[in-house]
Amino acid sequence: MAKIVVIGSASMDLVVTSAKRPGAGETVLGDSFKTVPGGKGANQAVAAARLGAEVTMVGCVGDDSFGETILNNLQSNGVITDYVEPVTGMESGTAHIILAEGDNSIVVVKAANDRITPEYVDQAEKVIQAADIVLVQQEIPEETVVHVSAICAKHQVPLMLNPAPARPVPSVVIERAAYITPNEHEAAILFDGEPLGDVLRRYPNKLIVTEGKKGVRYFDGMQEVVVTGYKVEAVDTTGAGDTFNGAFAVALAEGKSLTDSLRFANRAASLSVMKFGAQGGMPTRLEVEGSL
Repeated sequence: MAKIVVIGSASMDLVVTSAKRPGAGETVLGDSFKTVPGGKGANQAVAAARLGAEVTMVGCVGDDSFGETILNNLQSNGVITDYVEPVTGMESGTAHIILAEGDNSIVVVKAANDRITPEYVDQAEKVIQAADIVLVQQEIPEETVVHVSAICAKHQVPLMLNPAPARPVPSVVIERAAYITPNEHEAAILFDGEPLGDVLRRYPNKLIVTEGKKGVRYFDGMQEVVVTGYKVEAVDTTGAGDTFNGAFAVALAEGKSLTDSLRFANRAASLSVMKFGAQGGMPTRLEVEGSL
């Protein structure tokens, strides 16, 4: 069984569906409202666990009702939560999501996720050292991401950086990461608008750029490779990228080739958008393998 450590955010998603997305100063009537567990770290942890990996989550929640729900949800999905602690006197992170016109808009409030400090991560160094791969995102402090990259480099554990939400990343993290998985928008911010082809060539078999329905693109040392996606009828795209990253990590940890790992991840992500909720549509191993 692949051993994966996910270091990142755990939040509650507050989701509104509407036929129309409001503009500045505009009020529209929505169709529905739901609260569902989310956060990029928790999403990726659940995705990997559902696909059969042994997943340990490192994160923080608040000491509120959302925190209790988030923690229970991780455990019910088979994620090890020994390093997910409630922070006294602080609210849990939230993501405020509008689903409209076939896509989503999201505002994230990090709250307790900002308490995932380098010192906090140090408590989990032994489990990081024993991992096949470590996933980290950017809904936690930048200094923590840098520190995680140093721990992984120290123990020669592959690090997958999902640079979302988009912000510049210290060059030392980019160099230490084994895999970097931005979408097109995030790649433009990460590399300051440099032509994508040039950046891909600088990081062969490392920079994996997701392009939505078109699939993913990387440079194999000789040429650009596009691993095509799967055409499906999308119900909710929230969490598709997190499903991709969790599935990609599982496949790599199991020793699959880069192309086969990306094909596996593309299929998992395509299945995830066919149901509501960031985690609600995340597929099982049987569902992915049965549809490849």
